[in-house]
Amino acid sequence: MALLRPRLTFAALLLAGTVALAPLGLRADEVVVRADIAAAVAAPTRTPANTVRDKYRHPAETLSFFGVTGKQTTLEYEPDSGWYLEILAPLATKDGGHYLGAQPGARGQQAVTAKLASNPAYAAGKMVPWPVGDTVKPGSVDTILTFRNIHNQYMGEDGGDPPALFREFFRLLKPGGVLGIVDHRLPEGAPASREGRSGYLKVSTVKKLAQDAGFIFEASSEINANPKDTADWPGGVWTLPPTLSQRDKDRDKYLAIGESDRMTLRFRKPKWPAAR
Repeated sequence: MALLRPRLTFAALLLAGTVALAPLGLRADEVVVRADIAAAVAAPTRTPANTVRDKYRHPAETLSFFGVTGKQTTLEYEPDSGWYLEILAPLATKDGGHYLGAQPGARGQQAVTAKLASNPAYAAGKMVPWPVGDTVKPGSVDTILTFRNIHNQYMGEDGGDPPALFREFFRLLKPGGVLGIVDHRLPEGAPASREGRSGYLKVSTVKKLAQDAGFIFEASSEINANPKDTADWPGGVWTLPPTLSQRDKDRDKYLAIGESDRMTLRFRKPKWPAAR
């Protein structure tokens, strides 16, 4: 006789961590910033050219919203030049955690390796190739973060297989682990064809990718919103700072708009497999 899995009440699911209640659409001034994250953001080891962009990228609020701590094993997918690496690796070094910079491509891997070797504050950091193969154990990562990279997958770069990317995120995370995503936001009413060429994505597209992989959508935030960005620029998102692809044409206009409007989404891997 087959055993029946007991039906769990909503309250029981909350206690187990499978369902989480969190306020949606939090603004930057509504996020409580952790003191250790604030200290990591204020560290003098950060590159000055990176810190001037804090007003657009809100690192202290963003990492606090995602629940990052220095005791965790945090994997950043595609750290590239190391903008967030400069914050996350010292945070892990200070508190005994681990930072994994998961980078596609040999050139990018060399750059991340060199960056991590450049300062003792990054001692808890390690470059791992992407795909990770057997360099990272399945179910061993507390938090996976990726900043403005999902649109590249949608445009055919870095392997160009968004569903496979999210399935790998799911495989690597511990049960109950968090996936934090920041990316350029396309209005829901815009033509879907623009997702493949503009650098912008709809929130609904990213949510579907995550949920199809098994994630639970937990919360969103307006930390990185920019209402001045209409997401319909002649050169896509690269029209705006910091790229300014139009060069001197309407430069002051685009500087006044600032960097792109961005979604900030938090997903969670359930603590046990979904019932069948």
